[in-house]
Amino acid sequence: MKKTYVDAAAALEGVTFDGMTIMAGGFGLCGIPENLIIALRDSGTENITAISNNAGVDDFGLGLLLQTRQIKKMVSSYVGENKEFERQYLAEELALEFNPQGTLAERIRAGGAGIPGFYTKTGVGTLIAQGKEHKDFDGETYIMETGLVADVSLVKAWKGDKEGNLVFRKTARNFNPMMATAGKITIAEVEELVEIGELNPDHIHTSGIFVQRIIQSKDLEKRIEKRTIRAQGE
Repeated sequence: MKKTYVDAAAALEGVTFDGMTIMAGGFGLCGIPENLIIALRDSGTENITAISNNAGVDDFGLGLLLQTRQIKKMVSSYVGENKEFERQYLAEELALEFNPQGTLAERIRAGGAGIPGFYTKTGVGTLIAQGKEHKDFDGETYIMETGLVADVSLVKAWKGDKEGNLVFRKTARNFNPMMATAGKITIAEVEELVEIGELNPDHIHTSGIFVQRIIQSKDLEKRIEKRTIRAQGE
């Protein structure tokens, strides 16, 4: 089965629908699927539930979908860099399911592994625990969290081959690999697309069995959220 597509719009064709749930990889603005997010915006898909560690910034990443009001709900951990997100949430125009960062990562990993739920101490005694099942193990209280799956996972890798095997680089490994396993359909964009057999099997982070479609990224910006530099002479 051919997995390579000419561009992001072609890769999304036939898999998007109103009310869908997506996962979008990356950590801050590092390792986000820039091309696929833009193509999703341009598709006009509405009422999206977006599972992502963060919500991008106002004019980049998932912030583009917030601008166009295509997202109805965010399942996230860190949302502090997006003022449009803040405005929509405080105006009750956007639903938010807030997660501790490690809990979010484990919920995604569990979903990809076929695990429907697990217990964690994180969040016990806080607002996070409200309405969730509590259970004691060895005298300690835990809350149950459910695994997460998506209709489509959008991930970004450093390198990939035409079979969908992926290699991630540094911080981009924080959420992309587990999201690749948790999508009913996973679409990857890669900076370098190589022939099958060119990747060292020992260096592959995500097996192609989890990836249904793949494209080569174009015109990446790779923005930095907050650029911090030293003044000359320091």
